[in-house]
Amino acid sequence: MKELSVNHLLGIKYINENDINLIFETADHFKEVINRPIKKVPSLRDITIANIFFENSTRTKLSFELAQKRLSADVISFSAAQSSVKKGETLIDTVNNILSMKVDMVVMRHSNPGAAYFLSKNVKASIVNAGDGAHEHPTQALLDSYSIREKLGDVAGKKVVIVGDILHSRVALSNIYALQMQGADVKVCGPKTLIPRYIESLGVTVEPNLRKALEWCDVANMLRVQNERMDVNFFPSTREYAQQYGVDKPLLDSLGKEIVIMHPGPINRGVEITSEVADSDHSVILNQVENGVAIRMAVIYLLASKIQ
Repeated sequence: MKELSVNHLLGIKYINENDINLIFETADHFKEVINRPIKKVPSLRDITIANIFFENSTRTKLSFELAQKRLSADVISFSAAQSSVKKGETLIDTVNNILSMKVDMVVMRHSNPGAAYFLSKNVKASIVNAGDGAHEHPTQALLDSYSIREKLGDVAGKKVVIVGDILHSRVALSNIYALQMQGADVKVCGPKTLIPRYIESLGVTVEPNLRKALEWCDVANMLRVQNERMDVNFFPSTREYAQQYGVDKPLLDSLGKEIVIMHPGPINRGVEITSEVADSDHSVILNQVENGVAIRMAVIYLLASKIQ
């Protein structure tokens, strides 16, 4: 059996194209499974997985839990808000206490960039990064690429623009790594204040004009503005942002071509995209949600197969 080159999924930059292809092949199989009348397989009956979320999450947490249950793993979920972390317990102590309950794998979201990497060096368990600060969100990038492949046949040679708050977005960084690894051409678009200074060193072009970006691309991945990561104002008002960087149906219809609209969620309807766009035939947003379960099943299954 083919296997991943890594024992953890810490970020896209730590894996290679063969790993991505293997995850996609495995996800194809699991996508078929989750569309059957009986949606469970006994693949991970002997594996225990802890979901440790130090930041709020709805879709990612539910998606991982559903993926784990579809594989018949035993699942324990931990929320930092109701834990001893509030009493000053360290990250390693928290995780080691959980691992002493004979846990094999940890899925973790944390506000600090590099938290998953730090954990992988200090505990004996397979680690899946479910988002570390504004650094990476590897499973989101994988499901985004998988959704592009499903809709357009291939990722190689496609033109993808990522629009919005690039500065604070772990989704943007992971997507840039994943798309480039698969041969896509990537641009970013957004207010100058929300584009990182280093972005062009990643081989990415900046297009400040939304219309030009949409006329160029095959796929537009629309990101929300991450107000929870901002301590100052990066643009005058939400209304002004929506006017300059929001996509509505008249704008889409005026392009004279079909483009694919993606969004990692949660959507701020009327800001980055209108409801008409989110619910249109251009959008693959609900496909992304379904594909998220299949991709996370694939990642967990492949990492579990490496656990001795």
